[in-house]
Amino acid sequence: MTSKNHPHAAPTSLAEKAKGLLFIVSAPSGSGKSTLVQRVLHEVPHLCFSVSHTTRPPRAGERNGVEYFFVSPEDFESMVRRGEFVEHAKVFGNDYGTTWKQVEEAQASGDVLLDIDVQGAAQVKQRFGEEAPSVFLLPPSFEVLEERLRGRSSDGDAVIQKRLETARREIREYSKYDYVIVNDDLDRAAEVLRSIIQAQRARQIRQREEIRKILKSFGGNIE
Repeated sequence: MTSKNHPHAAPTSLAEKAKGLLFIVSAPSGSGKSTLVQRVLHEVPHLCFSVSHTTRPPRAGERNGVEYFFVSPEDFESMVRRGEFVEHAKVFGNDYGTTWKQVEEAQASGDVLLDIDVQGAAQVKQRFGEEAPSVFLLPPSFEVLEERLRGRSSDGDAVIQKRLETARREIREYSKYDYVIVNDDLDRAAEVLRSIIQAQRARQIRQREEIRKILKSFGGNIE
C-alpha cells in the first residue's frame, strides 16, 4: 500500500519488488521482548533491526542511532507532518516512530524486525498486510510480569502500576496478531521466533522467481 504523505511511494507488493519482510514483534512492557529480539537478531542471518525515533531521553548506556534515534518533540512532530513515519504512536507519554527511510535501508539487506507497540503494529499491518507477519509475546502470567517489572529496580511503584494497567489493555490485542509466543523460557521462545521467520521466508510468494527458474529448467510450460 502507499502513503499519500510519503515522499517515496511504497511498493504495492514487497514480494514483487524483492524487498524483505517486515516482522512485527509486540509485547507488554516487561515481557522480555528486547532480550528476545536481540538474541534472534544475532542468530538469524539476513535479519535487520529497524532503529526507531523517540522523544524520550536516552537511558544510561543507550547510544543515539543504535538503540534509538533521540529527537526533540518538536522535531518528531515535524517528521510526522512531512509523512516520514511508517508508523508512530505515543507510549507512556513519549513519542515513538519507525521511518520509511530506516525500513527501506534495512530492507536492502534482508528482512526487517520491528520492535513496536500494538498501536504501531496496527498501522504497519494496515499498510503491508501479509508482508508484515506479526508476533505477540506474552508473559507466563500477570504475576510473573509484575515480578519482572519490579525486578528491574529502575521504576517507582507508580510507573510500575501504570505499566501493568497498560499491559492489561495490550494483551487484549493478541488475537489480531498472526502468532503468539509465551515467553516462559528464553531458549524456547527464541526457537519459536526463529521458526516463524524461516516459515515465512519459505512461503511460495517469497520464492516465486527462484521457483520459476527451477520449473523452467524442466522444460515445457510448467506452472
